[in-house]
Amino acid sequence: MARRLLVFAMLLVVAMPFPRAAQRGVPSRVVAIGDIHGDFDALNGILKNAGIIDTSGRWTASDATLVQVGDFTDRGPRVRAVMDLLMDLERQASAAGGRVVVLLGNHEVMNLLGDGRYITPAIYETFADQRSSQRRQGAYEAYVRLCSARFAELGRMVPGISQPVAKEEWMTAHPLGFVEYHEAFGPRGQYGRWLRSKAAVLHLGDKVFLHAGINPDRAPRNLEDINKQVLAEIRRYDEYRRRMVDRRLILPFFTLSEILAAAQVELQVSASALKPEDVDPLGLSALMQINDWSIVHPDGPLWFRGFATWSTDVGATQATNLLRRYNVSHFVVGHTIPETKRITPRFSGAVVLIDTGMSSSYVPDGIASALEIRDGRFTAIYASERVTLLDGARRN
Repeated sequence: MARRLLVFAMLLVVAMPFPRAAQRGVPSRVVAIGDIHGDFDALNGILKNAGIIDTSGRWTASDATLVQVGDFTDRGPRVRAVMDLLMDLERQASAAGGRVVVLLGNHEVMNLLGDGRYITPAIYETFADQRSSQRRQGAYEAYVRLCSARFAELGRMVPGISQPVAKEEWMTAHPLGFVEYHEAFGPRGQYGRWLRSKAAVLHLGDKVFLHAGINPDRAPRNLEDINKQVLAEIRRYDEYRRRMVDRRLILPFFTLSEILAAAQVELQVSASALKPEDVDPLGLSALMQINDWSIVHPDGPLWFRGFATWSTDVGATQATNLLRRYNVSHFVVGHTIPETKRITPRFSGAVVLIDTGMSSSYVPDGIASALEIRDGRFTAIYASERVTLLDGARRN
């Protein structure tokens, strides 16, 4: 019965609508921005330089399209302010006849999965309020109760599962704002709902925007299949997490590593079940294969670095084959910072790298930048200059 319910739930997930890769019409002006990583000031500055907003933060780009290719979370301290600005610009642009397209990067998905390796205490602090100390204490007490219940069920001590870590260690790992942050990024949280509505790929005319790249060995027939797979995997993970919370194996604010550890223990317990239907009733064995999912695999569209690391000869062939497959002329991606820390066309402009390390807390000598595409001309916009990179049919 449990397995039938799980299959039914997965079918419902697959049946849900997905953000689409293609856009109606092609705007006369597109401005693309790479990885931000919580640097609000750099983002605000380059948006002004690119003529997207004025000094008051109001949309001034008329019917232009602004594309952000992911990785605006983690590392820098003002992640929340960056997201609030992007959400606000979505509304403003729509009202003015323009559009803001925010794509998922690997760091956004890491946050949705509870992988907080790059979330700093300064980021958590922006989610804290006057009741955060009380919430953190309550979360710790809930964790201790959960461990006690798991010990009664398992009959043995398992560190972190049925044996709580020391309170001081737990508090250090869960700074003020931790609980609120993970709630905000959950399926029902303000930012979690917003991010789960985003695509991984945007197909705009003869151009494709995405965070990292497409491995030719894993390239789907259609670009839309990338979006379908990414969003399906996120929803699949959410379903596993919900079932584990309902089964009282984890708490809602558990991290990815804690969730996988709890799933592993549950699989060990269920393996000794006398009835076949009681073995892995939650389907957690599939969750344990998450490293093979496209949203975390190094060859997935949110992680693949070949567009930046291929040699000139190899890349020219591989990029051309991908362009032909999707009948497009350019891929615009972030994720990997060129040595020059400048927007960099590769393979005769088939690929344009736009991550220039604008987060000062992550890349001290990086710079803020934006790529403008208008009338076939690709122009790099920096604080003090504009540089034409590709001009119409001439690709340098």
